[in-house]
Amino acid sequence: MSQQPVSRSEDESPRAGVVAWLGLFVRGMAMGVAELVPGVSGGTIAFVTGIYTELVRSLAGFRFRSLALLKSDGPIGFWQHNNLSFLFVLGLGMVASVLLFARLFHHLLLTVPTVVWGFFFGLIAASAVHIGRRLPWRNLVSAGSLGVLAGLMLLAVGPGDAEPAPWAYFFGGMAAVSAWLLPAVSGSFLLLALGLYEGVLEALSQGHMVVLLLLGGGCVVGLLLFSRLLSWLMHAYREPVLALLTGFMAGSLVRLWPWRHEGELFSPQGFEAAAGQPALLVGVVLAIASGTVALWLLSRLE
Repeated sequence: MSQQPVSRSEDESPRAGVVAWLGLFVRGMAMGVAELVPGVSGGTIAFVTGIYTELVRSLAGFRFRSLALLKSDGPIGFWQHNNLSFLFVLGLGMVASVLLFARLFHHLLLTVPTVVWGFFFGLIAASAVHIGRRLPWRNLVSAGSLGVLAGLMLLAVGPGDAEPAPWAYFFGGMAAVSAWLLPAVSGSFLLLALGLYEGVLEALSQGHMVVLLLLGGGCVVGLLLFSRLLSWLMHAYREPVLALLTGFMAGSLVRLWPWRHEGELFSPQGFEAAAGQPALLVGVVLAIASGTVALWLLSRLE
């Protein structure tokens, strides 16, 4: 017996039409930009723009037995059953964003890192408020507090000095794609914490196929396994899970503090003395405000 196609509710997903699909493409671009920077989650963008539930449901709907639909219902039935139009347009936006902005963000992180981190600090802080204000206080106090603690504990995880073994990229891919689904921690951040981020960037630029295949295989396995677990959790324990993730985002803000140097946080004046770089106070404040405004604009897509 085949599964029913993923349904779309009026408040969770874009409607048919060119404007709606363009809006979905823009969401994908925003998710791609978020994943370029360690510490920012594409899942957060998906959540505040109203497509998170449909994204998780669509990914969780992939099963080996659904391949039987290719024979029984044909390619069109298989495509509709797995909501592939939604996933294709969203993925296309993410790929376009990475291709367009990867070099720009890399350049900005090298030249004005405090401004970049300020923008994402404002974006994630506003996201935590946007999600948390809809949740009961009892969940925020209990599960949210655990999320804050978990976010702070994750900051202690750092990359090792040893060269990672090839098999590490497979498990790194599983961890990264699982983080990508969460509106709290980014896949690139976990790759950085596991000491795999530079290796992945090198593999992408140099075309190291063994690393890329292992990473891709881990992503596929992680996506199939974790999306189903997350879909179940969001259905059975939605408010506590969201409170936990909201707290996690709040705890991870320490990681995004603009004026930090060699793992330590500073005031703007202390940063100038410790890092020997300008604090760019006005620019960072404007960047934080811009991140907040960007979140508000993205949330209008919801």
